[in-house]
Amino acid sequence: MTINYEKFNLKEVINASGRMTILGVSKVSETVLAAQKFGGEHFFEMSELSIQTGAYLAQLLKVEDAQIVSCASAGIAQSVAALIGEGSVYHAYHPYTDKIAKREIILPKGHNVDYGTPVEVMVEQGGGQVIEAGYANMCTPEHIEMMITDQTAALLYIKSHHTVQKSMLSVVEAAIVAKAHNIPLIVDAAAEEDLVKYSEAGADLVIYSGAKAIEGPSAGLVIGKKQYIEWIRLQGKGIGRAMKIGKDNILGFTQAVEDYVNNGSESGALMQARLAPFITALNAIQNIEAKIVKDGAGRDIYRASIKVKGAKSAKEVIQELRAESPAVYTREYQANNGIIEFDIRSVNEEEMNKIVTRLTTIMH
Repeated sequence: MTINYEKFNLKEVINASGRMTILGVSKVSETVLAAQKFGGEHFFEMSELSIQTGAYLAQLLKVEDAQIVSCASAGIAQSVAALIGEGSVYHAYHPYTDKIAKREIILPKGHNVDYGTPVEVMVEQGGGQVIEAGYANMCTPEHIEMMITDQTAALLYIKSHHTVQKSMLSVVEAAIVAKAHNIPLIVDAAAEEDLVKYSEAGADLVIYSGAKAIEGPSAGLVIGKKQYIEWIRLQGKGIGRAMKIGKDNILGFTQAVEDYVNNGSESGALMQARLAPFITALNAIQNIEAKIVKDGAGRDIYRASIKVKGAKSAKEVIQELRAESPAVYTREYQANNGIIEFDIRSVNEEEMNKIVTRLTTIMH
């Protein structure tokens, strides 16, 4: 049986926007596909598969325990529910019960962002109530502390390019506050590339997307304190049932993490080297000024940034890039300023040449 774009009347996509959920996030390797195939062809005691793959990953990452979930968003919801319920089976069956009042989740105001869905939606899915600390352009440890009450269940810190970057307390500072008040700290590090630093910084639970930096199948990973991870597993009897992950993706993701730990990801230096001829070609197109820029959140990621000049706006160029097959998807966060960025982590040389050809036609 042949599977291709034509079978389902789909456009081919060149993903120059980064590891984005709307495009299927990332490509998986042959070793990951082999692990998924093994999972798909065999049966397992699913509870044991969950525990043992978690233990394997915990040993690999040198943390107390780990749990594979369906995605990073599920990780947020189930982590919040776990810390509210504190191991109560009654709570797992009745996640929104009035018998448990300790539901406040403190979040820096500049972290309450929409990443495809608002952060607060996932917190509320887990039964939590968002309490914003600080202001949109500033949050200090003192701002966090002044919002803590006897109803505080956890602190939540979002490490993402979507959030406000300036004048925000660090994960280390948030961890100090959490420890001083004996409150758990959850760090959502969905797209982050370092699988160690946030645990070492003092976070009690850290959440990663399986399909972003790790380049695994659709999955999420929660690592941290053993007791908290056990409480997360308990959510499978409650809200986690609607977020369950299949055996094929559990094994595929486990292999992806192992490969990632052993091999790492593409370095910033290599990205810059691959970008150099692409930038040269882009600068040869009329009404385009191109340069290499570093990721705004400080990650070791480099992208092509073009300034669109002339009669067409950046938004019009973005729409025309998407209109045909292959549809070229870009990063459009600065389109209002006439800037378009191209993330090349999932783009090969042939696809970069196609982008240049399309832009030459569009800008002519």
